[in-house]
Amino acid sequence: MEWSGSRAPALTRLRSALLAVAALAIVAPRPLAACSICRCGDPTFNALGKDSYGVEGFKLALDSERFDKEQGSPAAGAESQVENRMTALASYGLWNRVTLFARVPYSFRSLTTSMPGSSATALHTSGFSDPEIYGQMRLWSSQFSGGLGQRSSLSLNLGVKTPWGRNDVKQGGERVDEHGQPGTGATDVFGNLAFLYLLDKHSAVFVSGGYRHTGQSSFGYRYGASALANVAYEHKLGQRLDSVIELNFRHAQQDRVDAAGTLDGDTGGSLVYATPKLLVSLGRGIVLRAAAQLPVVRGLNGFQKERAVLNVGLTYLFSR
Repeated sequence: MEWSGSRAPALTRLRSALLAVAALAIVAPRPLAACSICRCGDPTFNALGKDSYGVEGFKLALDSERFDKEQGSPAAGAESQVENRMTALASYGLWNRVTLFARVPYSFRSLTTSMPGSSATALHTSGFSDPEIYGQMRLWSSQFSGGLGQRSSLSLNLGVKTPWGRNDVKQGGERVDEHGQPGTGATDVFGNLAFLYLLDKHSAVFVSGGYRHTGQSSFGYRYGASALANVAYEHKLGQRLDSVIELNFRHAQQDRVDAAGTLDGDTGGSLVYATPKLLVSLGRGIVLRAAAQLPVVRGLNGFQKERAVLNVGLTYLFSR
């Protein structure tokens, strides 16, 4: 989806976008904590759509997401995790084959722990999560007949998740549980292949698949490595309105809780979400997005409950 931006001063339009996202963050449901299985989907396609593939120039996306999960047996001790996450994504297309990206998340977390025979305890933390830096290269593309532009393209994405988020939050002089930490304290590397096919001027199909190799923090914790796959169909409903339906798959290994390699039996497994999304052009290069990831197939290890993931965001397409 692509709309031409206004020639109005960029600062004024960016301020409008930031204010709108702040308002959305206030009204959005309060969300959950990080785990090896919480996040599915392609974050670049979610934030920028097909405009992230082979389009030059600068783009900015701001998102508010809500995650909600429970894990652990009530008989042995259970955790209820909620996270509200604000994420800024900036991209710059150097030319129509190479694009650079940077994602910076900020997390608000609530973790409630209940043990048999005792009252539940709750903690709340906030801070920057781990920024990601990655690049995209178009490996191949085909053309529409009659010089109408690219019909299909195959792109490679490679990147690193830095360990720069907060991973040493303490309360009462003690470090809080790993699931209450805004950052993982570890370096991950990831990559995927993405294929985009324009059916016609109103619709497109997007497919991606990739792998994330996780690192170990200085506290000995290692989130499970994961494989992801996504299929999306986008259809333009009108001059300002687009619809998208996606299937998002994730399979994650179990988390390792210490340097000795002890596994957490209530982490990891497989999950499939169905994700309807609506995109609205607000004019002046601003696009409003709203999506809900609905779990439809669960194959999770141990005692885990995954709930719907809610996402609202704005994308700002700077005029060239």
